[in-house]
Amino acid sequence: MTMLYGVVLLVVVQRLVELAIAARNTARLRQAGAVEYGARHYPLFILLHGTWLASVALLIPADQAANLWLLSALIVLLLARFWVMTSLGPYWTTRIIRLPHGPIVSSGPYRWVRHPNYLIVTGEIAVLPLVFGAWKIAIVFSLLNALLLRHRIRIENAALGETT
Repeated sequence: MTMLYGVVLLVVVQRLVELAIAARNTARLRQAGAVEYGARHYPLFILLHGTWLASVALLIPADQAANLWLLSALIVLLLARFWVMTSLGPYWTTRIIRLPHGPIVSSGPYRWVRHPNYLIVTGEIAVLPLVFGAWKIAIVFSLLNALLLRHRIRIENAALGETT
């Protein structure tokens, strides 16, 4: 397996594990009376991330050398996602799910940044293709992600503001 495919596989496996954890947490939160906000745009994130990973796997030559400094940065970003997930614990999902009167988490990276996961994902979307010199993929998907996040953050801020 080439470095490119190994790295893409690592990110795909991480995303699939995250989706499974998110589905479990979402079901549990809904059973407790949580409400979902912005459900209509959620499939666009699935499409964006799937297309981004497919573009990296299919448009970059399999034998393309990796920039080890950027690869190290990507690994730090992947670990930072785990920090976000553990900070939110049972409240972490890939959707905007709000439990009425539930806590607003302010520990972990949330001490310093309101939406740390979005910063991390923004970094991942840019850095993964850049590890292999694919700056065009990095630019296109970073712009698409920025447009979606702009919409999502407005919805999430409104959802959080309902109970703060």
